[in-house]
Amino acid sequence: LTAARCQQLPFPDRSFDACVSHLALMLMDDPEQVVAEVSRVLAPGGRLVCAVGGGPAGGEAWEVFHRLLDRALGPDRRLPPLGDRRTRDPEGLAAVLRSAGLHPADSRQVRIDLSGPVEKVWTALAGTYDTALLSADELAVLQADFHLALPLDPAASVTCAFRVDITTARSAA
Repeated sequence: LTAARCQQLPFPDRSFDACVSHLALMLMDDPEQVVAEVSRVLAPGGRLVCAVGGGPAGGEAWEVFHRLLDRALGPDRRLPPLGDRRTRDPEGLAAVLRSAGLHPADSRQVRIDLSGPVEKVWTALAGTYDTALLSADELAVLQADFHLALPLDPAASVTCAFRVDITTARSAA
């Protein structure tokens, strides 16, 4: 196991047949440097698979959670935008990949379904970055408000989903 920054990978050139970036590239400030390093360590014809957040795919619980979170945070308390916006758009990501000599071959959207009982959905949504800005008391209020806004039966299923955009690219053969 090796721990390293993706902007400077401690591996020899052409040492991997594949690399996966799972919900990480979209958080990087300099994605060109990251994909340049990945391109460097990929063997000829090697693959890079990038999964980046594609945003909400709808559902009652997603909408309720984000409306309540926006209210809890207010207009002045937000995390700064993370990463480079181009990586959150399939065409923008393809351009970043091409800048490092990688050839995007496939791009598709996958719907991640988080639907289920209210408490299960709460647990999934409560781990988002923005909730880190809330105090423990504020988070408890958000949780109570979330439960009050959704079905009273704790076993009832509520809908919640988000999208992930998956792009596969190849290094030059």
